[in-house]
Amino acid sequence: MKVAVVIPARYASTRFEGKPLAMLLGKPMIQHVYERSRKACGVDSVIVATDDDRIFDAVKSFGGEVVMTSADHQTGTDRLAEVAAGLDSDLIVNVQGDEPLIYPEMIEAALAALEAAPLAAMSTLKYKITDVDDIKSPSVVKVVVDRDDFALYFSRHAIPFNRDEAKGPHLPVYYKHIGLYVYRRDFLMKFAGMDSTPLENAEKLEQLRALENGYRIKVVTTEYDTVGVDEPQDLIKAEEILKEIAR
Repeated sequence: MKVAVVIPARYASTRFEGKPLAMLLGKPMIQHVYERSRKACGVDSVIVATDDDRIFDAVKSFGGEVVMTSADHQTGTDRLAEVAAGLDSDLIVNVQGDEPLIYPEMIEAALAALEAAPLAAMSTLKYKITDVDDIKSPSVVKVVVDRDDFALYFSRHAIPFNRDEAKGPHLPVYYKHIGLYVYRRDFLMKFAGMDSTPLENAEKLEQLRALENGYRIKVVTTEYDTVGVDEPQDLIKAEEILKEIAR
């Protein structure tokens, strides 16, 4: 199947304005995301979707493919769907523009999972949590799945709930949701047109809209974690890891 990676990138951000253009090891962050996505096997094209001339020009300057989209989109998914409407790709991969440490293997795993699950409308990733603080943090989204690795629920709360307060080896297994998605193109177009749902609005998690409408999400475990850049201080850790990878 034909595969396109689309990277939504916006300049405005309440916590970190101009984030996609923040420099890491001499390159704007969006370039790292773009180049690492290009390394994934099975990907036919990588496209940055933006509404800002500065980001558009930056991507053009390093030879990347970029599309100018509407400034009225409320979510990255809406921006993704606008680009997907003009593509003939079968699968659309949504890679976040603030994930300069994305591993190509993560994209490959999510693609393989969806291709092997004809009943799923989309796929995503989970990573086993080992830090108790991450379990408690609402900034770290958790996911629980059924026996066939289809998502049951996503939450900012610790799920499953540890009712008996088990510790150590008896602690329930928790998985961090990594926000990389692969959509079947036809589903993405429907999904973007759906009204928001109660659980989505409560948790502020778009993927719950799919579950509430009865669509299945395949979730595959990855051995790779990522460090998203949400605030300027996150650049320091991201740069240190990039240096290690480059060695």
